[in-house]
Amino acid sequence: MVSKSILKLRSKSYQFSYSIDLKMKVLLKYYKAAGIGLLITIASTFVLAELHFILIDKNEILENTLIFLFWWIALSFLSFQLYRKRGKMVILKGFVLLLIAGLAIIIDSFWKIPDNPVTIPLIILFWIGVLNLFLPSFFKKYRLPILTVYGLITIYFVFARLGYSSPYFENHKERIINFLLIPIPLIFGLYLFEQWKWVKSLQTEKTNTELSLLKSQINPHFFFNTLNNLYGLTVEKSDKAPEVVLKLSEMMRYTIYEGKEDFVLLKDEVKYLENYIELHRLRFHQEVDIRFEQSIQEQIKVAPLLFIILLENAFKHGAESLTKGIFIQIFLKTKGDKIMFSIENNYESKAEENPIGIGLENLKRRLKLIYPEQHKFLTEKKNSTFKATLELPVV
Repeated sequence: MVSKSILKLRSKSYQFSYSIDLKMKVLLKYYKAAGIGLLITIASTFVLAELHFILIDKNEILENTLIFLFWWIALSFLSFQLYRKRGKMVILKGFVLLLIAGLAIIIDSFWKIPDNPVTIPLIILFWIGVLNLFLPSFFKKYRLPILTVYGLITIYFVFARLGYSSPYFENHKERIINFLLIPIPLIFGLYLFEQWKWVKSLQTEKTNTELSLLKSQINPHFFFNTLNNLYGLTVEKSDKAPEVVLKLSEMMRYTIYEGKEDFVLLKDEVKYLENYIELHRLRFHQEVDIRFEQSIQEQIKVAPLLFIILLENAFKHGAESLTKGIFIQIFLKTKGDKIMFSIENNYESKAEENPIGIGLENLKRRLKLIYPEQHKFLTEKKNSTFKATLELPVV
């Protein structure tokens, strides 16, 4: 039952990881397309200006910026669609937008009416369609405020253009132009903010998934060893077996309920380590010199199930490989905004050339995820002695 649950958790973790990796690949394609679109826009603008096909008025900074942004977004979108190999629906929407743009140009050319009351609404409709085509998810989320703002601007424009004399419209023309332009940088800024939130959520989701998988790797490894020990005691019909079962039950409860938390009280983690030590004392026949010195502030919190990996390695690669002179020295203290933990043990150098253990890679990965660039972790081997030192920030 336990193995099935573990396999199920791992399967979900891998599914999440695959989904996140897929999203990250799409995001990477998006930024590649944006880079390609930017390069093409800059190169095209420079070439066309040099050939005098276009004239750029350096005094019209806002107009030039908006036109540049339009072509950058348009070319980036085309590149992105080529990456994703999107087809029929995109082409259909693009064709409709071209019809709207063409209709606006034809009406404006043939009617030759200044500030044409038909052309301007068509241009607004065109830009809203562009937004919907380029950023469908974003437009769907914010379509109500976008349509409301530009709907009111369109009504105000038509009302001012047709409802009153020309001087009245001329007095309001600059205000209408500002109303048309102001939402554009706001929408663009809002879109960048949404992209930033999306990237952060992907990073958080990936981190949480990896942590869940790493925790699932810790528990089976530890309980597999402990159950083996318990099996040995039951075969020997040892009176220590019931006490081992009780200790194991307490540790399982802690692992299941506290281990899933992001942070736990340091005093609870200490109790967990003490139970682990006592469990091993019960099963060892030979004398083991175990010292656990601590000086902690009990209300400080720490990520769960970090120290146990180092303690487990000390027993597995040290105490279990020796027959005499076995020692394990553990020091834990809090000082200011730091938690300092160290553990030292001896081992049989001939039998164990590398007493690091498979759990340390797991520990290093968890430390990078939980305390990125905020922790110090050092290991040292010298004269058949292995020492690990861990320094963590107080949360």
